[in-house]
Amino acid sequence: MDIREQMVEMGKRAKAAARKLSAASGKAKADALLILAGLLESESAAIAEANKLDLDAAAERGLDKARVQRLTISEKVLGSMIQGCREVAAMADPVGEIESMVKRPNGMLVGRMRVPLGVVAMIYESRPNATVDAGILCLKAGNAVILRGGSEAFHSNTCLAGLMHRALEEAGLPRDAVQVPPTTDREAVAEMLKLEEYIDVVIPRGGEGLIRAVTSQATMPVLKHYKGVCHIYADLSCDLDKAVPIVENAKMQYPSGCNALECLLVHRDVAGELLPRVAEAIGPKGVKFKACPQSLPLLGEYAEPASDEDWGFEFLDLILAVKVVDGLDEAMDHIARYGSNHTESILSEDYQNCMRFIREVDASLVVANATTRFNDGGQLGLGAEIGISTSKLHAYGPMGIKELTSAKFVLLGEGQVRE
Repeated sequence: MDIREQMVEMGKRAKAAARKLSAASGKAKADALLILAGLLESESAAIAEANKLDLDAAAERGLDKARVQRLTISEKVLGSMIQGCREVAAMADPVGEIESMVKRPNGMLVGRMRVPLGVVAMIYESRPNATVDAGILCLKAGNAVILRGGSEAFHSNTCLAGLMHRALEEAGLPRDAVQVPPTTDREAVAEMLKLEEYIDVVIPRGGEGLIRAVTSQATMPVLKHYKGVCHIYADLSCDLDKAVPIVENAKMQYPSGCNALECLLVHRDVAGELLPRVAEAIGPKGVKFKACPQSLPLLGEYAEPASDEDWGFEFLDLILAVKVVDGLDEAMDHIARYGSNHTESILSEDYQNCMRFIREVDASLVVANATTRFNDGGQLGLGAEIGISTSKLHAYGPMGIKELTSAKFVLLGEGQVRE
């Protein structure tokens, strides 16, 4: 069987599994998730062994630091996967929920019922934890999923998929609800993206190059975000004691994350106080600043002049662009030009400015007085997330269970006919 035939067969099996899963009880789906949580705990040694194979291969291939970090299944990452399984299991099942039922003048009841999307294809780089995140969310939402991770995580993803198969079968659900192509050949992705007959939506998660390639080839809808160029604007009235740790967390807690801070905008009248404190806090910890002419002398030895290319650039590293602005309007103009609709934050004690920023800035999450790192499904109360969409249709921001469903109209009549 060649790769084309192999992917068509996977698509057919996924379509059949999706139909069965859409009718599964909430209890069966919750049972599968709790069983999986137990397997992730009991099989931690096997998971670590598989992940070591991928990490050793990554070292031989010379993968960059950011990708190695995403590839690693640490104890913390494994713990988060286990916690995600249990949190999603405990959440309400959205499938079959009827919302906004109204009575029409002729007596008919019209509402909308939550239904699964069907078959989801997930294409992603590194991040083997995404295998579990995507699998459990799709399962809870009644979707079958085909998971195509990067070749660098093949052993980790295969191991995790095997545990999901065991959990599905033990809970009486179709094994084909979760599938991982048994090949690292890139042709598998190209063939998958032609299967609009079987796949309802594709979600790419990774670097901008991957996402653009998937978008250009896919014959089905794509939910995507190209990059995370996230800004913090420190307003005239910002609390400096709050601002410094927020900036540090946004830049340093996980620099390779798509919700990490990439550019700090500072009101001219507070730059003289705030920027030296920021430099003192994070400069010795390895952060280098790409600074505009006004901020350059305020950041000391850790700064170098910014170039035009530094604005709107996703560094994914301990590098932070810094620009002094005249006020809120200039900050929002800068974000409108260079932002990526991902995450934007304002630090301000001025309520009106905060509300203007929240209303007018276009991003999947707009924040007042907190770190950009909160744009995450778990942090926003969704449990695990399958990705962050900046495409607005049909989801904007982290995609949890509800975002993996759609809504169909339902009509309850008593014999009415149209006149």
